[in-house]
Amino acid sequence: MLGSSFDAMVRAEDGDDVTEAELDQLCVNTIRTLSMDAVQAADSGHPGTPMALAPVVYALWQKVLAFDPQDPIWANRDRFVLSIGHASMLLYSMLHLTQTKSVNPKYERLGTPTVSLDDIKKFRQLDSKCPGHPEYRWTSGVETTTGPLGQGVATSVGMAMARRWLAAHFNKPGFTLFDYDVYALCGDGDMMEGVSGEAASLAGHLGLAELCWIYDNNHITIEGGTSLAFSDDIATRFIGYGWNVTRVGDANDLEMLQRAFRTFDATTDRPTLIIVDSHIGYGSRKQDTHSVHGAPLGEEEIKYVKRQYGWPEDAKFLVPDGVYDHFTKGIGARSKVLHEAWDTLFAAYAKQFPELADEHRRMQARQLPEGWDAELPTYKPDAKGLSGRQASGEVLNALAKHLPWLIGGSADLAPSTLTRLTFEGAGDFGRDHVGRNLHFGIREHAMAAALNGMALSKIRVYGSGFFVFSDYARPAIRLSSIMELPVIHIFTHDSIGVGEDGPTHQPIEHLASLRAIPGLTVLRPGDANEVVEAWRLIAELHHHPVVLVLSRQAMPTLDRTKYAPVAGLRRGGYVLADSVNPEVILIGTGTEVSLCIAAHEKLVASGVRSRVVSMPSWELFEDQDAAYRDSVLPPAITARVAVEQAAAFGWERYVGRGGAMIAMHTFGASAPLKELQTKFGFAPDNIVAAARAQLARSK
Repeated sequence: MLGSSFDAMVRAEDGDDVTEAELDQLCVNTIRTLSMDAVQAADSGHPGTPMALAPVVYALWQKVLAFDPQDPIWANRDRFVLSIGHASMLLYSMLHLTQTKSVNPKYERLGTPTVSLDDIKKFRQLDSKCPGHPEYRWTSGVETTTGPLGQGVATSVGMAMARRWLAAHFNKPGFTLFDYDVYALCGDGDMMEGVSGEAASLAGHLGLAELCWIYDNNHITIEGGTSLAFSDDIATRFIGYGWNVTRVGDANDLEMLQRAFRTFDATTDRPTLIIVDSHIGYGSRKQDTHSVHGAPLGEEEIKYVKRQYGWPEDAKFLVPDGVYDHFTKGIGARSKVLHEAWDTLFAAYAKQFPELADEHRRMQARQLPEGWDAELPTYKPDAKGLSGRQASGEVLNALAKHLPWLIGGSADLAPSTLTRLTFEGAGDFGRDHVGRNLHFGIREHAMAAALNGMALSKIRVYGSGFFVFSDYARPAIRLSSIMELPVIHIFTHDSIGVGEDGPTHQPIEHLASLRAIPGLTVLRPGDANEVVEAWRLIAELHHHPVVLVLSRQAMPTLDRTKYAPVAGLRRGGYVLADSVNPEVILIGTGTEVSLCIAAHEKLVASGVRSRVVSMPSWELFEDQDAAYRDSVLPPAITARVAVEQAAAFGWERYVGRGGAMIAMHTFGASAPLKELQTKFGFAPDNIVAAARAQLARSK
């Protein structure tokens, strides 16, 4: 029997004394039974892992975690990441039993429960605060959206990196504002996903002693035992990564769990992995552990298991007397003292370091400092121009000098993406030094996930790489959009302009694929001043991730006294060059904008009334009202040509089914850029010919 709770319940109801150990077991079994009942009511979900790991989560939250249920966004709280998001009822049970309060999108504390018992009863149902997998911004107390395995632990590395940077930037002698820890609960699925290996390697290299992963070693996945496909020696693997590794032989041993957490606390030079041996669905008479893992237990099985717990077998969603109070006296009281002491400390800190205190407040509210755009450049007209990556590197440095919490790096490509911060004091982020230039190594996926973790910690972050390798980062980019995090993804080498590197390095389908992600803003600026305006827009975003797509090759810098002001970029698409009563529209993005301008000049010289539309962002353009969109692309003008060195997919929405698309319909080739442009039709004369054909068709 897993610890009989019946006698303790009866004595608690009668007002009699209940021992600490009995209360501990009562709380653990409450977590288990809430999880079983919720999954059964939903007829969907995973009951086994919450049943097995209830003691682990209880021990962490009740005895260790610095998390104030009254203020779940307290800046110095410990972070708990449920990387095994399918075990979401573990987290929902804790948020309910600790009576955690809600916070709205404006960061206002509402004083209402974030997870009510009714929410748990509506687990996985529409509008419940208990969706199938934890969702950041939907349920207060959820630190990050999890579900895709490996993402949670990789994101936790970013949280630990953020803690390291925050401590270095804000802490002063006598004022330790930031010393929180980051805990992530993970399983075999997390360990199998490649992103966890990338992230663990990075964490070990950086010596992130703020980070603790708790690994549920239960030997079970959806298909069955892990022996089918997984036989890694996890302890040896993590020792090789440079982690401290300790083990708890039984997930039900609260004393050994406490010892493991103390070991983590005492480790100051490396991250810690706690391997916890558990048996999924422990207490069940079922032999089919797969069914316990991924499906409701069934009414009869639940009754049997509750009897093993010493629980009233017909009771559903029962929270016995004394449970709420026990959590209030544990995590609630402990964290309240810590939080109040921190508030007192910060008040004194603000008097002694007012500028830093102001930075902290602005960071927490995602506000910009005064004078943030003071040094943003304006580029003079230049037929030769400069590349998108060069302009971006200059703008980034001008912006970062006045935005102290803008930090970032690359997946080993800063010399090519030109994303290094070069001004005095920027410095590098490493094991023994904490600057603003991050080095992720060749780990695009872990980089993007870590950026999410840092953004969740309110740091403004960017990461960079070659555009074709956005494929590796896409899962984490998608999550940044789901979570509405203003992460900045900078991708250079944006087209067949990569030239001799050939098809493996020439992005084709990537623009279309990223434009398909809801809530993600994709920007492909067409000259240096559009790059400046793009960065100005990016700096002001609060809840939208951005992909900034930049060229390797130079783009002419347009004369804005002759062509439209660059502010049009903010609307996603704008009329760049025009004629009276235009009869054909040329639409371009990025390096192809200058090709459209050259074609426009030839058309106008020959008596054809053409219009050029720069379309740096489909998403921003679609956000405009219909009247504006129709003013840029009048429905009556059906002769249209889109020009983009990428897949044609999607351009039908702007040129119509009969419109022309000068785009890529195959992968590229290895050759110098000019030869590639000729081969694939990216030349002004080809655009002119397409425009004339469109006019003939329309007439």
